[in-house]
Amino acid sequence: MSSKPVNAENAHTYKLVVVGDGGVGKSALTIQFFQKLFVQDYDPTIEDSYIQYTEIDGQWCILDVLDTAGQEEFSAMREQYMRKGDGFLLVYSVTDKQSFENISHFHTQILRVKDRDSYPMVMSANKVDLIHQRVVTEEQGLSLAANLKIPYIETSAKDPPLNVDLAFHEVVRVIRRLPSPKKKKKSPGSGWRCVVL
Repeated sequence: MSSKPVNAENAHTYKLVVVGDGGVGKSALTIQFFQKLFVQDYDPTIEDSYIQYTEIDGQWCILDVLDTAGQEEFSAMREQYMRKGDGFLLVYSVTDKQSFENISHFHTQILRVKDRDSYPMVMSANKVDLIHQRVVTEEQGLSLAANLKIPYIETSAKDPPLNVDLAFHEVVRVIRRLPSPKKKKKSPGSGWRCVVL
């Protein structure tokens, strides 16, 4: 974890959530980003949270990153963490076609939970170092990202890492570009407060 910089008193906190199927490398990416090391062993995550001061495009901010469970048995927790996120890193493995196909489901679910037409998200095509096991092409990834209207980044958590910092920083950039996404519809009773004078 970075030590707190002197000029970070007014640093904005961004809650980023890493989502995707089990085994696609969400924890490996998150640990590589925060601790600069590659974790080889796969140990299914339930939920891990990491906090770090970091400077992105000259502005200090606090990244509060939630690494989530991809396993189906934890799917009930998904809506809960989706409500908390300011931005999402959608991760699939280029060696796993199903994890790629499931990205659309995560995208749809986030928009439904947030009740928005769009929300800050970045797609990470992970494990690109496994060239010979690759089954999802860059063209397929770019095509899906274009359909979902979100940025696409190819990543690898293996040493030397590829685009790991960029992926997390890009989520923050997307949040900054879309400061307050429009709500699709107002749910009854939301946003009203009764004040008795």
